Amino acid sequence: MGLYYFYALSGLLAFVLLVFYLLSAQRGIDWGKPGLNALDGLIHLFLRYYHRAKWQRIDLPEHGPALVVANHVSGLDPLLLIAASPRPLRFLIAAEQYDRFFLHIFFRSADAIRVDRDHHPERAVRQALQVLNKGEVVMIFPHGHIHLDSDAPHDIKRGAVKLSEWSGAPIYPCRIDGVKGEGDIMLALYKRGQPRLSIAAPLSCEKEREQQCYDSLLAIIENRA
Repeated sequence: MGLYYFYALSGLLAFVLLVFYLLSAQRGIDWGKPGLNALDGLIHLFLRYYHRAKWQRIDLPEHGPALVVANHVSGLDPLLLIAASPRPLRFLIAAEQYDRFFLHIFFRSADAIRVDRDHHPERAVRQALQVLNKGEVVMIFPHGHIHLDSDAPHDIKRGAVKLSEWSGAPIYPCRIDGVKGEGDIMLALYKRGQPRLSIAAPLSCEKEREQQCYDSLLAIIENRA
């Protein structure tokens, strides 16, 4: 009987390792941690087969800094952006979400940047600039919170434009539509819709073009074009 349990456990372990390997190899993106690589593959499958999501690939440069900027309608948004990106993303996350017990471990493991809007938010900007200067990709929701098209028109924060200006990183504007549970963090993960992610042409925000860059980004993010 003891030998039977040994073989059963060995078989189960082999199966788990095989699934783990297949998930990690699903897209071949290296987040620097095996668990995150497997989670990346799982997110891809979850969106494609459960949510029937449609997305364009974000045509990021193979190397060097970049900013991915999108509207924010639900808790599904970060998963869509992860699935569409060929490189790992460093998310700026509001402190109240970053500090949630069941999310904190994931955000910390993924090296997300915590944004404390009440106490020294400039620290997150400095950290994001350091990340860009290292040649990584930073993801920003410039409304700073969930904002729907049905809400009153609202300006976006200028952090992404300033970071692009300071670092020379191009901005890749993204537009999220079709989320069934929009306006909610957790419900959107379970309600099946047909979320779509579309990508606009990249923007370059040199100092002399700052306002033009901001206006273009705002038009794409809020679908005012």
